[in-house]
Amino acid sequence: MALLTANGMQINVINVFTNKPAANDFSFLRRSHSASPMRADSPTNWQNLLSISVGKLSEDLLLAEATRVQRGEIGRATWQVMGNRLRAHIVPLLGVIAATAFTSSDVQRLIDHLGEQGFTSTTISQYLILLRKVLMHGVQTGVLYEVPPFPKVKVRSQPRGSFNASEYRQLVSTATALRGLPHPKLEELGAGERFWIARDLLTMPEELPWLIRWMVNTFVRPSDIKFIKHKHIEIVRGKHLYLRMRLPETKRHSQPMVSLRPAVQVYEHLLARRRAQGLADPEDYLFMPQLKNREHALAVLGFFFQWTLAESGLGKGPQGQTRTLYCLRHTAITFRLLYGQGIDMLTLARNARTSVNMVERFYASVLNGEMNVGLLQSRRGRAT
Repeated sequence: MALLTANGMQINVINVFTNKPAANDFSFLRRSHSASPMRADSPTNWQNLLSISVGKLSEDLLLAEATRVQRGEIGRATWQVMGNRLRAHIVPLLGVIAATAFTSSDVQRLIDHLGEQGFTSTTISQYLILLRKVLMHGVQTGVLYEVPPFPKVKVRSQPRGSFNASEYRQLVSTATALRGLPHPKLEELGAGERFWIARDLLTMPEELPWLIRWMVNTFVRPSDIKFIKHKHIEIVRGKHLYLRMRLPETKRHSQPMVSLRPAVQVYEHLLARRRAQGLADPEDYLFMPQLKNREHALAVLGFFFQWTLAESGLGKGPQGQTRTLYCLRHTAITFRLLYGQGIDMLTLARNARTSVNMVERFYASVLNGEMNVGLLQSRRGRAT
């Protein structure tokens, strides 16, 4: 795994910095704090401490966290997001400050800066968690004695814009009608002009309606779409008809997922098409299998989903949220809460590879009493 340094040179952070302590290795503090060679017991050590900036701590944190990626404790994507956030705002704003001179007012500067950039309270809170992690790394490595108090940011969780039943049907209908049609961007491109999607891909893929129905009936995340192969899918026919999906681990969840019945029909149509194309081997991907760069494949699908949203007039959620592919997962969970008979939160959360707390905060929060007025007004039958 390579890290791009300030001078543009790439270094292999996993193979070279294997002895860096991880930022969550709290036992390291007990092992080395009192005997740290960086303690200010001489003028030289004081000078060394004063020369270590927040930017240097950020760089050291990334190197230490890279070893956690190697051990499988965190995902590479998590590590990349951490690096992106450090480089985007934390280091440019606070990087030159000496770690020993860092105060609560510097934290407030970051909060104000991110607020001016239009970030939500949730995103600002995530940046503060990362900044605290940087400073804790300084404590664990003997640079700092403690982390200064952080100002509180009140987080208001905003649920993603799920689709109601009529919007869902409209979305599938629009995507079906657009199949095979060229995207308007293709007409805008001049001769020899390039776009981030190749010209031969700038037509609505036939699988997008299948993808929409698949996600609403399987609870998968968009990130799962990148990795789902035919070997991960098993059709179960018995008292119930469903797909058993043994997907790669995501967000520390590795248990199999169970689909709803309509997902079986979607998969059978998709599988028949892939067999005709010679792309139905166990190692072939379900969606956009011709693209080996799976990040690119997901980006292409998201691009055409945005076109479908624009054509159907469904680009914004009920509270003004910008809708994305992730809203299909939100729709899947919301539909089960609305229409699933007697389903409990724990079962739903486990199958969707999330927590009950997340279901309550981001999915159940959009429900109101009128949506299930019949259930509210129901009465138990009289005992006979």
